[in-house]
Amino acid sequence: MTNNYFSYDGQFYHKQIVNQIRNSGGLYFRYIDDIFITINWPVRHLLKEVDRWNKFDKNINLSANIGSTVNFLDLNMENQDGQLYTTVFQKPSYEPYYLPFNSIHPLHMKKNIPFAILLRAIRYCSTFESYLNEREKLRMALLLNKYPNKIIDQQFNNVLQKFKIIQP
Repeated sequence: MTNNYFSYDGQFYHKQIVNQIRNSGGLYFRYIDDIFITINWPVRHLLKEVDRWNKFDKNINLSANIGSTVNFLDLNMENQDGQLYTTVFQKPSYEPYYLPFNSIHPLHMKKNIPFAILLRAIRYCSTFESYLNEREKLRMALLLNKYPNKIIDQQFNNVLQKFKIIQP
């Protein structure tokens, strides 16, 4: 679900939604204007509540994404028979463009790119297979941005060493 930051007469209506979700045993997360809610309500009840929440203020525009798969920010989550699987999500408009290695930026900044994007893959991928797939996509994107294979391998290994990852 998504919405805009909204208020009316100084009262923030999202607090009412948060309390309602939490009192019903659900989870509510918000990042700027993106909201993620997971709750065990019948679909009809959820749709009715979303419609009611949208009437709090004309600036509210929540929509329900009901199903076993959802994307929130840059995370893809899927419920497969009660088991949660996660991977990195990229919007359809995503372009594999990172700071080019041949830019004039300091080397430490360029080295941080492979480190940071591999760390995100490790954190987001719930299976070793999805991690391997994501790692290879990242390697290709970095190569396209003129990163030497040696730097990529060094930084990927630095992530594993820093976080003491010794096995898949």
